[in-house]
Amino acid sequence: MKIALKPILLLLALSLSFVSCREQEEEKSEIEKLAEEEDAKVKVKEDKIKVKTDDKKIKIKEDDGEIKKKVKIDNDDN
Repeated sequence: MKIALKPILLLLALSLSFVSCREQEEEKSEIEKLAEEEDAKVKVKEDKIKVKTDDKKIKIKEDDGEIKKKVKIDNDDN
């Protein structure tokens, strides 16, 4: 029993180390996608982030530990 237990534990430890070290691709947030556009304007202040494109404005503000997000979409239907 002890003989079988050691290789199993060794195999488990090695497999966990390989799985935990692999690089995981993180999905980009909506703001990161907008910021990568050519015409995007990004302003970062101490507690505010503003992203402005041709048709969208996003404001993110941290106020007393709360994160507030405002999204404004301009429509050309007028």
